[in-house]
Amino acid sequence: MLRKVFYISDGTAITAEVLGHAVLSQFDTKFDQITIPFVESIDKAQEVASQINTSTYEDELPLVFHSIVDETIREIINSTDCLPYDFLNTFVAPLEKQLGLKAEPTLHRTHGIANKAYSARIDAINYSLDNDDGISLKHLDDAEIILVGVSRCGKTPSSLYLAMQFGIATANYPFICQDMDYLELPKELKAHKHKIFGLTIDPNRLHDIRSQRRANSQYSSMRQCRMEVKEVEMLYRKERIPYIDTTNYSVEEITAKILDVTGHKRKMF
Repeated sequence: MLRKVFYISDGTAITAEVLGHAVLSQFDTKFDQITIPFVESIDKAQEVASQINTSTYEDELPLVFHSIVDETIREIINSTDCLPYDFLNTFVAPLEKQLGLKAEPTLHRTHGIANKAYSARIDAINYSLDNDDGISLKHLDDAEIILVGVSRCGKTPSSLYLAMQFGIATANYPFICQDMDYLELPKELKAHKHKIFGLTIDPNRLHDIRSQRRANSQYSSMRQCRMEVKEVEMLYRKERIPYIDTTNYSVEEITAKILDVTGHKRKMF
C-alpha cells in the first residue's frame, strides 16, 4: 500500500495542497493523497482525526499537511497519530516576531470571495473566455496580453491560467492553415502589437497532439505541422514578436515565462 498523505484545511485546502505537492515532488515515489477541505467544526475535525488514526500501514504514520486557522481544530489534527506539517503556524509565529505585529487569523481570507481582488480575477476569467481562439477582435483594448500561435500549441490553457491564477485579462488568436499562404498579423492585432506574445511548439509534438483530436487528416499530418510552425516562427522574427517554445513545459511554466518576458506583475489572490 502507498503511504497516506492528507491535505487538510478549514478553508479550500488549496494552500495545503500546493505547498504539500511542492514538498512531495522532491521525492521519487508515489503517495495515496487525500484532500479534506472545510474542516470548520469540532465534529468534523474529530471525524477527520479518526480517519487519520486508522490510516497507519506497517508502522508508517500518515503525513498531514494542513493550513488550519482555528486553534482548537488545529490541536485536534496535530494530536492524531501522524506526522503533522502545520504551514500557517510554522511561518506565522516567526513573522509575528520579525514584524512586531500580531497575526489576525480569519477563515477564507486567502481563497475567499472577501478577497478584494476577487472581482478583478473573475472579470479576467470572463474576458479570457469571451476572447478565446479569436472569437472576437473587438475588445483588444481591454487585453493585457494577446497570445498567438498555431492551433493546439497551448494558447487556450495558457490564457485561462493567466486569468485564473494571476488575474491577467488574456486574449488569444490562432493562425490556421488557410492563413499560411500569406501569413501576416491581422490589422486588429497590429494595433496592439506591444501586447502580443507568441507560442510555438515542436512539429513532432504538434503532430501527436493533433492526431489525438483528428487522426489521419491534413490538419494533423506531419507535413502540415512542420509547415505551420515554420511559417509562424518566421512571422515572429519578422515582426519582432517575443515567443517561447511550449514543447517541454507545463502550463504553469509557460505562463511564468510569459510574465517574466513581458514584465507583467503577478497579481496574488
